[in-house]
Amino acid sequence: MFRKLRIAILLFILFMVATTTWLTQWRSTDWSRSQWLVIYPINGDGRAGTAAYIDTLGEDSYGAIVEFLAREAAHYGLPLAHPIEVRLAPQVHNLPPAPPPSRQPLEVALWSLQLRWWAWRNDSYDGPGNQQMFVVYHDPEHTERVEHSLGLQKGLIGVVHAYASERQAEQNNVIIAHELLHLFGATDKYDLANNQPSHPDGYAEPDKEPLHPQQFAEIMGGRIPLSPDKAEIPRHLLGVMVGEQTAREIRWIKD
Repeated sequence: MFRKLRIAILLFILFMVATTTWLTQWRSTDWSRSQWLVIYPINGDGRAGTAAYIDTLGEDSYGAIVEFLAREAAHYGLPLAHPIEVRLAPQVHNLPPAPPPSRQPLEVALWSLQLRWWAWRNDSYDGPGNQQMFVVYHDPEHTERVEHSLGLQKGLIGVVHAYASERQAEQNNVIIAHELLHLFGATDKYDLANNQPSHPDGYAEPDKEPLHPQQFAEIMGGRIPLSPDKAEIPRHLLGVMVGEQTAREIRWIKD
């Protein structure tokens, strides 16, 4: 009898967690009001140059993301002047847990729980916020290539690895916007083997003739296709669009 009661309590807890997660995700794509993106800067390499760059950051450093989503939302007729508002949290002084080297479902699930626990423990922001984006900055003079960034819809948490450089600030914003849309349910639209955007959903203008070169990147395609086997990362969000499939996934288009 005690065992059955314990199982029933566990199932009830799991049900409540699943229900709460579903409601949070649904509200985040209801778009009846603006969503709040809270950005947490992190010094990823402990260098003085990285620390100095973080000290220069303000909410206006991410204004291009706000403008990009406002522009693209208007294209799809979303009745919000600013679908996203950005707030800057105090600097976080601990690194997030690294994702597992394999994609085994159990390992990924455990790491996801660890990340959510870590985010809760390191959240010193006191204000409105729906989505958390931890941006780990690295000095480009000492880091040639950063780790892969990610965004989790479950938990509404993203981790972006970026360069502590004003010259690369706008390109950082492209990556942050990409991971942010993962939080709203958007999926990647590129080939993981070669990072080439997938046609048609990963193309900003899938019906363009001739198809290549494209002028814009689809945000979840990640790159501007220049030929069937060559693409480049956009330098800023002025060269990026939200495609129709992505708009459906984040419920800007409701069929």
